[in-house]
Amino acid sequence: MPTSLSGSDSSPDSEKPKKKSAGRNLPAAIGVGIGLGAIIVASLFVYKPVFIGVIAIAVVVGLWELTSRLAERKDIRVPLVPLAVGGTAMVVAGYVRGAEGAWVAMALTALAVLVWRMTEAPENYLRDVTAGVFAAFYVPFLATFVALMLAAEADGPERVMTFLLLTVVSDTGAYAVGWRFGKHKLAPRISPGKTREGLLGAVLFAMAAGALCMEFLIVDGAWWQGLLLGLAVAASATLGDLGESMIKRDLGIKDMGTLLPGHGGIMDRLDSLLPTAPVVWLLFVIFVGAG
Repeated sequence: MPTSLSGSDSSPDSEKPKKKSAGRNLPAAIGVGIGLGAIIVASLFVYKPVFIGVIAIAVVVGLWELTSRLAERKDIRVPLVPLAVGGTAMVVAGYVRGAEGAWVAMALTALAVLVWRMTEAPENYLRDVTAGVFAAFYVPFLATFVALMLAAEADGPERVMTFLLLTVVSDTGAYAVGWRFGKHKLAPRISPGKTREGLLGAVLFAMAAGALCMEFLIVDGAWWQGLLLGLAVAASATLGDLGESMIKRDLGIKDMGTLLPGHGGIMDRLDSLLPTAPVVWLLFVIFVGAG
C-alpha cells in the first residue's frame, strides 16, 4: 500500500534554504537615492540659497506627511498652515540670523499653532497643540541645524555634505552588515529588523567615512575628529531611526508616505537625518568653530 504524503512536503524545493530578502525594492530605492543625491549636490554647491529652498520643501512635505498620519490614525488635528509657514521661517532664520533666529522662529511658530487651533472647537485642544509643538520641534527646528552648518563661510557646503554622507554611510553600513550577518536583535519591540551586528557596521562605516571627510573636506579638520564624529553619527542616526519606528508603531503604519518609491515618504528618509543634524553641528563647532 502506498504511503500517504498528505500533511507533509518532501519535495527537493522544500528542503532548500530560503534566499534572504533585502526587504525592499532595491532598484527603485537606488534610483530615487541617486536622483535625490544629484539634486542635493547641484543645489548645495551651485548656489547656497537654492539648497535652503530644498530644505524648506523637505520640511513642508515632511510636516504634511506627519500631520496627515496623525489625523488619519489618531484623529489628532494639527494645524498645518502655521507649521509650514513657521517651519520655512525657522530654516531661513537659522541661515540668516544663526541659532538665535532659529529659536525665535520656533517660539513664534509654537505660538501660532496655539492661536490657530483656537479657531476650532475646544475639545482636544491641549492634545492637538501639544502634537503641533512636537511636530514643529521634530521636523523644522531640527532641520534648521543643517542651515546653520551651511552658513559657515569657509566650508559650509562641505560641512553639509559631510553630515549627509556620514548619515547615509551609517545607514548603509547598518543595512548591509545587518542583512548579511545580523543575528542578534537590537530592539525587537521597536524595530525587529535592526541587529547589533548592523549597529557595529554603522559605527565602522561612519567612523571610516568621518575620518576621510574631516581630513580632506573640512577646513582645519583632523582625521581623529572624524572618528569621533562618525561614532556620534552612527549613534544619533540609529536612535533617530528607532524614534520614528516608535511613532509609526504607535500609529500602526509601515511608512509615513509613498512619495519616494523604494523608500516610503520624505519622513522615512529624514528619520535618521533630523536628530543627527544638531549633533554634527555641535561637534563641528567644538572641533573647528562655527566657521
